[in-house]
Amino acid sequence: MTISLRCNRFGLVVVLMNRVSIAASAVIPRLAGGCLAALLLGNSVHAQETAAYPNKLVRIIVPAAAGGGADIVARIFAPPLGKNLGQTFVVDNRPGAANIIGTEIVAKSPADGYTLLLGTTGPLANNPLLYSKLPYDSLKDFAPVSNVANSAFVLVVHPTLPVNSAAQLIALAKSRPEPLAYASWGRGSSTHLATELLMLMGNIKLVHVPYKGSGNAMPDMLSGQVQLAFDSLLSATPQMQAGRLRPLGVAALKRVALLPAVPTLAEQGFEGFEAGSWYGFLAPAKTPREIVVRLHAEIMKAINLPEVRERLASLGAEPLGNSAEEFSVQLRSDLERWGKVVKAAGIQPE
Repeated sequence: MTISLRCNRFGLVVVLMNRVSIAASAVIPRLAGGCLAALLLGNSVHAQETAAYPNKLVRIIVPAAAGGGADIVARIFAPPLGKNLGQTFVVDNRPGAANIIGTEIVAKSPADGYTLLLGTTGPLANNPLLYSKLPYDSLKDFAPVSNVANSAFVLVVHPTLPVNSAAQLIALAKSRPEPLAYASWGRGSSTHLATELLMLMGNIKLVHVPYKGSGNAMPDMLSGQVQLAFDSLLSATPQMQAGRLRPLGVAALKRVALLPAVPTLAEQGFEGFEAGSWYGFLAPAKTPREIVVRLHAEIMKAINLPEVRERLASLGAEPLGNSAEEFSVQLRSDLERWGKVVKAAGIQPE
């Protein structure tokens, strides 16, 4: 019988074969000792690298264009994270394909904490329902760190549209021979599904004009090329304050402090209508637990800074900061909730 020894990350593996060497008894201790030393050295290096995190630049991938809600949130958090951790946190916009491009980059990045995702509802909770083949799995390819903010959507129209309420919009849409056009952040985005829900509840038809995020949609919204959209308060608030967009209703169960005079859609007869986007940090799956814990701790420090909370609140976002476990549960819940909308609207996965 021959004894074969193999060293891997699980330790010393002894394989017995059909012949044994007289010298095996002398060889085994030396091989085992070498294997153990290699494993201890590897674990030591890994521990040192984890303890030293971060020791180089950290990228925050935003899978949407600059100027949108996700981009704004990422840029609010990058400076305090960089200051507290002693490294540069840079925002890297990678828009396209309904946020799939940027999200895939993070899913396939090394699990070392140096590439993070500023994830939102669209790519993680909506895309899995609308695309039969995605290059990532929302539940398997990411390590949730924390959901930092929620932002309810607001239904806005171009000021030239002669409506001042959701009911008037529905009536106008039904009276026109040609359907109104609405902007979304892309097929499968949360704004797309929010409008699908509005069409279902209002029994109307609208023309979908998808963009690569709110930042890309905004110029056509402001010029009137598209007449209406659901948008985040984060990106729509400056335009509403300037009178370039008119709010018709907030997609929340209660009015938001930033727009106290704007009724919710639920108040206007759309019972239970709630739609928005969360903004959270995720790392690639298998990122060391110690790094996830440290990132979470630093994110919590940042979210409790008065200037961060004031900045988020001024844009209509509710500061959160849940645990990694709570964030994971929230993601699963959203997949279930919006799955019902996709089924009711008869949307077939691509």
